[in-house]
Amino acid sequence: MGRLPLIRVLPAIASMMLAGCATVGPPRPPSLDLPKPPQDLRASRKGARVLLSWTIPNATTDRETIRNLGPTQICRGTMDLTACGEPVGLVNTPLAGSELSKQKPQGSYADGLPSELESDSDTAFIHYAVQVLNRDGRSAGLSNQVRVPLIHTLPAPRDFQASVAKEGIVISWKGVPVQAESATTQYTYRVYRRPEGAAQAVLAGEAFAGQSDYTFTDTTIEWQKTYYYHAESATLIRQHGSPELAIEGDDTAELKVFADDVFPPAVPSELQAAFSGPGQKPFIDLVWAPVADVDLAGYNVYRRDEAGGEIKLNSELIKTPAYRDEAVASQKQYVYSVSAVDTHGNESVRSEEARENVP
Repeated sequence: MGRLPLIRVLPAIASMMLAGCATVGPPRPPSLDLPKPPQDLRASRKGARVLLSWTIPNATTDRETIRNLGPTQICRGTMDLTACGEPVGLVNTPLAGSELSKQKPQGSYADGLPSELESDSDTAFIHYAVQVLNRDGRSAGLSNQVRVPLIHTLPAPRDFQASVAKEGIVISWKGVPVQAESATTQYTYRVYRRPEGAAQAVLAGEAFAGQSDYTFTDTTIEWQKTYYYHAESATLIRQHGSPELAIEGDDTAELKVFADDVFPPAVPSELQAAFSGPGQKPFIDLVWAPVADVDLAGYNVYRRDEAGGEIKLNSELIKTPAYRDEAVASQKQYVYSVSAVDTHGNESVRSEEARENVP
């Protein structure tokens, strides 16, 4: 068997050596498994509670997948935080690394503000951050910081009540005196309405605080529907060059109200009757002032004669405030009245009567 030429063997050996070298690199240091600090910490205040939320990290500071997380420390201070110090709360994270890598789970915590921290000043703030630990109790530092106003909020409205009236749902409550308002701070009460089956409530009305008794009528409801109402106080801070801050107070209990329309429309007025007959078939024309109710469906016309018998002249509701009675006889007097009917079948009482003679 012949020998391969040396010139062909050497390149092959060199290629194999280079290929082997490509798979060898400097050793990587072991990961410290430090969770990357959250950068989306958010805060809102509701009365004496501060609600915090953030995205739980799923990667370490060296871009590795987190194997297991330790607890998250809740940090609070009256000044900018440089370290957590003694945390005011701990939140455990039960998710393992594989679960964290597939989603962006949210962490949350509700912190109760001590009453001694609350202030009459609209420039007093409390600072919050969170610090996520690994299973060895180590962290890469604090999250972003958020500021929460410390100004006092009013208590929830007292004696919160709801009832159904012809104009809509009538809401009433009692307030408390307000003494700490300033040019940049105001207090209001807000009433919210939630239709049955809906998850979110909408603002139905608002009134400035400072009175003892309040009444508000919600005229934007739909009849024959069920609604839930609640109210809260709100502290409004308006500082020059900054967006308005609204700090919500505590809620009242929710009230359930069925908007049952059992209220008849207004009574027709100014009914007039006029006979016409010479040279034609006799008839009596009726006219009256229109009823302005938005849910008006029409009118009924009633007639009685000298014998005392009364009948309803129309088989269907009359849509306009006028009617012609052609079923009249000579030498008789007729007495008429009119009622109004709404879209839910509620009928008003009769109008004042109008009389007319047929010669």
